[in-house]
Amino acid sequence: MADLSTNFIGIKSPNPFWLASAPPTDKAYNVIRAFEAGWGGVVWKTLGLDPPVVNVSSRYGAVQWNGQRMAGLNNIELISDRPLRVNLDEIRQVKRDWPDRAMVVSLMVPCDEESWKYILPMVEDTGADGVELNFGCPHGMSERGMGSAVGQVPEYIQMVAAWVKQYSKLPCIVKLTPNITDVRYPARAAKAGGTDAVSLINTINSITTIDLDLMAPTPTVDGKGTHGGYCGPAVRPIALNMVAEIARDPITHGLPISAIGGIGTWRDAAEFIALGAGTVQVCTAAMHYGFRIVDDMISGLSHWMDSKGYKTIEDFRGKAIGNVTDWKYLNLKYDIKARINQDLCIKCGLCHIACEDTSHQAITAERDGKRLFEVVDAECVGCNLCMHVCPVDDCITMERVDDASFQNWTTHPNNPMSQKA
Repeated sequence: MADLSTNFIGIKSPNPFWLASAPPTDKAYNVIRAFEAGWGGVVWKTLGLDPPVVNVSSRYGAVQWNGQRMAGLNNIELISDRPLRVNLDEIRQVKRDWPDRAMVVSLMVPCDEESWKYILPMVEDTGADGVELNFGCPHGMSERGMGSAVGQVPEYIQMVAAWVKQYSKLPCIVKLTPNITDVRYPARAAKAGGTDAVSLINTINSITTIDLDLMAPTPTVDGKGTHGGYCGPAVRPIALNMVAEIARDPITHGLPISAIGGIGTWRDAAEFIALGAGTVQVCTAAMHYGFRIVDDMISGLSHWMDSKGYKTIEDFRGKAIGNVTDWKYLNLKYDIKARINQDLCIKCGLCHIACEDTSHQAITAERDGKRLFEVVDAECVGCNLCMHVCPVDDCITMERVDDASFQNWTTHPNNPMSQKA
């Protein structure tokens, strides 16, 4: 079996699957159950200063799509509402009992030096492996000058990261907000501040649904609602892009990344690791299906690695980064055409409808009075839409038909900048 053990900025764990800072890591009871189930580590739910915050009821809203529950989850829960000392005592005991598991503590305190200087020694005293600075929470705490209110200002990120490195010997992970135009700038600031790693993405600012009877956003609190943090499978493509942007940025290239965002299967994890992530953090999937899902993640990743000949995580970590590029460098001469396997085709016509109404009218609908769908190569631009709408796996495939020549936009005659060059 493949070796899934990880050493992330000096924090060791038996596998790369960590639980993210969230309700599943709110107390010792949950974390112990998670470790018993096989999770490699946890990021303890975000701690703040006493007196604890006050949370509301209810706290979650969800997007149901195409019969799937919780395709996206919205939460308006704040950081831990338990006393700081209680959390610290439990962290100390759990780490003592489970020394081989990663124990990272998420922190969010006011953006002043004394607050960070005060809390860091107490966390370090627990024996925790590292701290994660929560600069991502987009609701509640951000209105108090914390969370994403810090994460949206690169200068603040750099300043706080520098304080943390000054007042603590623990490895530091800066958790980035996706609620920003270009994630590279906060990542660069975190690196400039001396952080050991970044984690991303935190939740996306959102209103998931409107209750049309109450005429209020969900979750609804006594007839009112507010924006919250969006997570779950629906955000994974956004997270993949942001991880890739940091991984391939010349300034932050090589900065260790703990990936977060819609991870629920071994394949999700493998995709983030291929983009350079050293660990992956899971939340919504665990809340949906329970802690035992880590069994499938571990076995699935192990079997896939065995099939590919990868002995360790490092054997494939970052292998996809070099193939992520800007549009202008894509090969304009590359040409593919759709091919329909008539033996697999169930004659539903979805490919024809999609192409006829919204694409390039490249799929004919009938021949000799029989229901038959065929591709017109002269009209097909290889957009892949028909393949994506087809309900039968491998019925529609794409075939390369060009002569393997190459030209991108930087040298194309239609590009006025290439003419100047």
